[in-house]
Amino acid sequence: MKIRIGTRVSLLAMWQANYIKSRLEAAGAETEIVGMETKGDKVLDVALSKIGSKGVFTEELEEKLLNGEIHIAVHSAKDMQSSLAEDFELIAFTEREYPGDVLVADRALDLSAPITIGTSSVRRIAFFKKHYPHIKLVNMRGNLQTRIQKMRSGQCDGLALAYAGVHRMEYDELIVHRFPLDQFIPPVGQGTVTVEIAKNLDENIKTFVKNTCNDENTYKCLQAERAFLKEMNGGCSIPVFGHATLEGEEILFKGGITNLEGTEEVSMEFRGTDPILLGQHAAEQVLQNGGAEILKQIRA
Repeated sequence: MKIRIGTRVSLLAMWQANYIKSRLEAAGAETEIVGMETKGDKVLDVALSKIGSKGVFTEELEEKLLNGEIHIAVHSAKDMQSSLAEDFELIAFTEREYPGDVLVADRALDLSAPITIGTSSVRRIAFFKKHYPHIKLVNMRGNLQTRIQKMRSGQCDGLALAYAGVHRMEYDELIVHRFPLDQFIPPVGQGTVTVEIAKNLDENIKTFVKNTCNDENTYKCLQAERAFLKEMNGGCSIPVFGHATLEGEEILFKGGITNLEGTEEVSMEFRGTDPILLGQHAAEQVLQNGGAEILKQIRA
């Protein structure tokens, strides 16, 4: 069995693709990696929230899935839009890294000082404005290595990033602060790699990939998180957050939404055993308790 793996060409994306490749090959498959740039990789001078949040990192790969050039596409789960087109599905989520955010710098930074931090995430910007209003924020796009170069050229003092990417690229020594998970609640999917397919994929390949790459506990948590995101209709331009963990047979889900200034936030916790129903219920409650008004303000 030969499986062609589609991926973006950044070093982090290639790490993810090679991680999936190694698992498939260990299980006996022959593989080939097909790399390409997506819209999100090419447009770097504009914030993600300004270029559209649906599929900026996935659309071109999905075209190749449909026409059969690749069998699977490998993504960071947090890059996946809340609703996939009818022709596609996510069949695997790998075991999750620590899902939180970290501050990366070449020197120790005092978060009580008026430093400058680079980030392109509307969620992180809102949380900084809420918890660290004195900190200056600058838009920072590009892959991890490009952002670090920009930091070292003096554009900012530090970078707010996902721990998973920093760790996978072996920049752990640059981490100067970890933001608590209850302060900077992660976005849906942060820390895990996902595999996307076209629904017309050969069933033998589909079953093989799912059995080889999927972590059942992470899959259950991501079902809850993505059900929440879908009901919230969130994306890169909306500071929605959601994080699920397992406690025995029960799923603990914490999620919500903040306005762009970080001055209004609706955040709630729920428990349940059915991940999709839990995510949907959480979204309904967040929307009913002020989230809908925040969404309306943001979209206006």
